[in-house]
Amino acid sequence: MSGQPITTRLRWPRAITLSNSETEAMIEIRRAREEDADAIREMFHLAYGDDYFYPQYYNVQSLKRMILSDDTLFLVAEDTKTGAILGTASVLLEVGAHADLVAEFGRLVVHPEGRGQGIGGKLMQARVEFVQDRLHVGMVENRSAHEFSQRISHQHGFHPVGLLPDKFKLGERESAALYVRHFGQALELRRNHPHLIPEIYPLARLALENCQLTCDAIIEAEPRAYPHVEQFQIQEMESELYPVLLRFERGRIKQREIFGRMRLHYGLFQLRASHAQYLVAYRDDIMVGAIGYTVDENERTGKIFELVSLDDTPIYYLVSELVRRCQAEGQIDYLEADVNAYSPQMQQTFLENGFLPAAYIPAMVFNNVERLDVVRMVNLLTSWNGDSLQVYEVGRPVASLVDESLTLKNVLPQLIQTVKSAPLFAGLSEEQQQYVAASAELESLQAGEVLFRPDDPADKIRVIISGEVEIQNCHSQTVGTIGPDESLGDLASISDQTHRVSALVKAPGQAMLFSREELVQLVHTRPDIGMILFRNFSRELAEKLQRMNVHTLFKQD
Repeated sequence: MSGQPITTRLRWPRAITLSNSETEAMIEIRRAREEDADAIREMFHLAYGDDYFYPQYYNVQSLKRMILSDDTLFLVAEDTKTGAILGTASVLLEVGAHADLVAEFGRLVVHPEGRGQGIGGKLMQARVEFVQDRLHVGMVENRSAHEFSQRISHQHGFHPVGLLPDKFKLGERESAALYVRHFGQALELRRNHPHLIPEIYPLARLALENCQLTCDAIIEAEPRAYPHVEQFQIQEMESELYPVLLRFERGRIKQREIFGRMRLHYGLFQLRASHAQYLVAYRDDIMVGAIGYTVDENERTGKIFELVSLDDTPIYYLVSELVRRCQAEGQIDYLEADVNAYSPQMQQTFLENGFLPAAYIPAMVFNNVERLDVVRMVNLLTSWNGDSLQVYEVGRPVASLVDESLTLKNVLPQLIQTVKSAPLFAGLSEEQQQYVAASAELESLQAGEVLFRPDDPADKIRVIISGEVEIQNCHSQTVGTIGPDESLGDLASISDQTHRVSALVKAPGQAMLFSREELVQLVHTRPDIGMILFRNFSRELAEKLQRMNVHTLFKQD
């Protein structure tokens, strides 16, 4: 019956009185009823106009189905004096796979006439009270156009663990600040010591600490992706292929490395109802693997939810082929996958196919007898501009990490080319080159710019990409020049705390920039790279000193 609790375990929230100097209104938070659907639709339209990214909230019949569904909790805030509905919020109780006990706290909207009365916070508290006995993990994808929902989430025990870049299509694309709260025994069941590639570790450390967990992650020093094998034929799954795929154990029953709401054994009907698709890989007419994904045409987003295979060989190709098709068809702007935090090989495979870590969610999924951490990796297929982000204070460090990764992705090809050609990086493998490039920034050099003077802190190392830098002693005499592929600031950074000379940009260009802290961290996490860099440092410094001595002798002559 409409308005009744889903199960006897759910508690009705108490009525909440909010003082208003003019009306002394009584606000009651209660379960939504069918007859509330029109008021809920109106609130969404007032808040978002015609561009809301979930069109079902504009359809009265869709709203009624969700209100009556056991998988969705809908609450409303009612002014008992006037009968007006002043706010609404919902919880989607089955956003993880079956029995993962994961819910999404979303769709919180306050009517313009109800703002400033604390209704948003009361709706959030009521949601927690209603469902806390039904789940282990609650997630909120907060809008980043303003801090309102982020602040409410944090005040009710949710912690920032990521930034989902440009995930929503609301007129222009908009990012979501991801917050998480754990319930019950979720953290007691968490598996310890995730194994992470270096690019994921900084985000994981912040997310774990935000959730009041000790960072117990182990960094995989020399990660390897799954093998690059090309001799596969790809086709979309048809009904007759379904029984064959069901016999695949790897990725479905054993060695699960990708997680999602759907799974192959849920049945064809449910897969089709969820708009799930599979690309199937063949080798010599034998089926060897498949990748499952969903597409939301309204939002122009996609999500990979499963990857099954007979062995290692088709995994890399399936991921790269799906990305290639998404780029070629131009119908998806945002593609994400939840990757096992204990599988560095799969993490590296996604990284090499353009995915970046956007969120780290501790204890997100059930696997056998324990809960596993998940890395949400995102491939943004449009250009990134994070200038419009409005991030609540507690979430800024996490958001900054993701923003830096996305910004770096735009210039990474140029940085990698510099790493390949500069003597400082000679002897690095392809994987090591990519890691070094991802640790740097791209800096513009303007003619006449002074990069440092004597006694300035020696806290940066540059590798010149283009342009020319003149080195002057304390008497403003030129003692040498630094050009493309040569390093600058390395001697002072290693041997001194401050510079002894000046560096003046003579011809404009660009440089690859490392801070001293970034270099120390790089050497600490990747000693294999550190050994090569220090060997090359010594060689290059010797050549510079010899060149400067020759330059000085010629000036004296």
